[in-house]
Amino acid sequence: MPALTARPDLARNMRFAGLLYLVIIITGLSAEIGLRAPLIDLGNADATAAAILAAPGQFRLAIAADIVMALNDAGLAILLYLIFSPMARGLALSAMVFRLIQTVVIVASLMSLLTGWLLLARADVLVDAHTLALIFFDLHAHGYDLGLVFFGINSLIMGLLVWRSSLFARAFGAGLAIAGLVYLFGSGLRFFAPELAPVFAPAYALTILAETAFCLRLLLQGSTGHEDF
Repeated sequence: MPALTARPDLARNMRFAGLLYLVIIITGLSAEIGLRAPLIDLGNADATAAAILAAPGQFRLAIAADIVMALNDAGLAILLYLIFSPMARGLALSAMVFRLIQTVVIVASLMSLLTGWLLLARADVLVDAHTLALIFFDLHAHGYDLGLVFFGINSLIMGLLVWRSSLFARAFGAGLAIAGLVYLFGSGLRFFAPELAPVFAPAYALTILAETAFCLRLLLQGSTGHEDF
């Protein structure tokens, strides 16, 4: 594999990829766990409606964070393709396509959140607005997990790319591959065995660990310009 010095654009792309990845991690976790989770209880329509109507700014901020995440995700997909395409163009292109599909699906699912919000805003003139809104919030959750199916495939491909490259230690590739399996299995539970999803939820800590580690390695490797990590 060529050294970083032989590809002066490589360190820059790694650095920018790390920055985008960091924004994605922060905004994604903030939207889903920090902002939205305290408001939405898929088992209680009235409590969810009351929580969202009491904190509309927080609900809107979660949507804004998801949009920022998606914008950065699209940029990251392109940068990772530029980084890995000289080594395995087909795999790099496949990874980019699956990541972009994930981004599109997750952005499209935001319309369900907006529909739920519009229903709650008109609860005084609509029958069963709270129940209908909760259905759309549940639809968003399913859409999010559908997006993660494609991201799980992306993570498996990225794990293979990182494993085969000489740019990163193989442990990072293994971590991304494990994250991909977690995403695929967890999303499958959402659709086919939802009652088991809460039991499996702690496994997502592995995805946060693997992706954060890879993000920091991109930042550090892009900053130092060294190849053997």
